[in-house]
Amino acid sequence: MKRSVTVDIAGQKLTLKTDADEGYVKSLARFVTDKIDEAKKGSKGMATQSVAILAAMHIADDLFQTRESERGFRRLIKEKSRSIVALLEKESA
Repeated sequence: MKRSVTVDIAGQKLTLKTDADEGYVKSLARFVTDKIDEAKKGSKGMATQSVAILAAMHIADDLFQTRESERGFRRLIKEKSRSIVALLEKESA
């Protein structure tokens, strides 16, 4: 059931309709605010929209790096699993 959750992101109050837990939504808002604050530090005088885009790029970079790391981890697990299965099959033969 959707409910309203009000969050503050970089000084802007937003009311969101969501099925997600309120605490989770608020933690997302804090994360985004932190990324915006980081982007502001390195970009004095930059327009708010540009800072938001820069923060979005940082978030996208985090996401892409995490996805790539996960893919590498999954490949490693598959390789190790195949090695273990091959050893087990060799020993049972």
